[in-house]
Amino acid sequence: MKRHDTLSRPAVQSLVASRIREVANAGMGRSDVLPFWFGEPDEVTPDFIREAAKAALDTGDTFYTHNLGIPALREALACYVSELHQPVTADHIAVTSSGVSALMLVAQLLLNPGDRVVIVTPLWPNLIEIPKILGAEVVSVPLQLSTQRTDPIWELDLDQLLDALTPNTKALLINSPNNPTGWTMQRAQQQIVLDYCRKHGIWLLADDVYERLVYDVPVGTRTCAPSFLDIADTNERVVSTNSFSKSWLMTGWRLGWMQVPTSLMADLGKLIEYNTSCAPGFVQQAGIVAVERGKDIVAHSIARYTEARNYLYEQLSRPVFREAGIVAPRPAGAMYLFFRIEGETDSLALCKRLVSEAGLGLAPGSAFGPEGEGAIRWCFASTIERLALGVQRLEDFIGKR
Repeated sequence: MKRHDTLSRPAVQSLVASRIREVANAGMGRSDVLPFWFGEPDEVTPDFIREAAKAALDTGDTFYTHNLGIPALREALACYVSELHQPVTADHIAVTSSGVSALMLVAQLLLNPGDRVVIVTPLWPNLIEIPKILGAEVVSVPLQLSTQRTDPIWELDLDQLLDALTPNTKALLINSPNNPTGWTMQRAQQQIVLDYCRKHGIWLLADDVYERLVYDVPVGTRTCAPSFLDIADTNERVVSTNSFSKSWLMTGWRLGWMQVPTSLMADLGKLIEYNTSCAPGFVQQAGIVAVERGKDIVAHSIARYTEARNYLYEQLSRPVFREAGIVAPRPAGAMYLFFRIEGETDSLALCKRLVSEAGLGLAPGSAFGPEGEGAIRWCFASTIERLALGVQRLEDFIGKR
């Protein structure tokens, strides 16, 4: 009798479990632990967004919706994107059940087993592993931590990236501003990369979830990171994914969107049907209100995170931390400070010790690929008072090493 195999696919078995979750699981439920491990603001979603969802529920908005999203939200998102980037119409916009769902849908839409996907690392582990679920080959190009200046900074070797984009490359995946480093790709590099991908027929997949969280922007200019959507034609091989989570304090709502060429829309609708069918209608109603009335939320978050970023950077640059081997670059975007600790070779073990011995919850750099080993990610989307307590716990821990 033939033996039935009860194991999952090899591609799934080989996935790396989230080390961020591994650390969080070691500290969740403990009231004495300060959690900075997840990429999540410490503020609840604003009242007017929550009230929109409640009102929709009260009117019975609990039924299935269109696969691609309700027309009113698609139109609102098209207007929002058009204000930030080039004009785009709603037939390029698809609503998804979270930003990470959008990323999975892109992978399902474009990738075959064996396809070569190039990514810039360190990188959020979901982005590293999602192509592998489809059987794609993932090739990483690491950012470099440059200390050849007054302030250390994460930088991309553009020549190294272009060398990695071989003729058989199917897609390039770029997250900018980047999780975990805060590295933000500038326009000149984007133009070179876009031109190269056009020439070689490579899909360009942009994870733009942190595009509104940029710092040191001159007064009077837009608060938005440089984007491929500023320079790409709407129907070429460029896909942008985004989320309501970070810009509008809606992490738990699980609502996102994609901008894609219209040629992909019919097939994308099929995939959404076979994944989640649709995003909940009452959640989409809240999304409309967030997009149309949420400018003040974005401005509030940027101001708050700028203060928090500056505080944490200045604290970790103090002599006590420098002498302990900490190198802390000031991030240009996102909501994280990704700092290296000289001599540390097991960031997962270190973060578990920080939880158990110091009551401090941070994310291990190894969670973001091998290039992140020796570093730690600290989400600074928090109050100064809470950050100060975390800094003191880190200082006390270092003093006992």
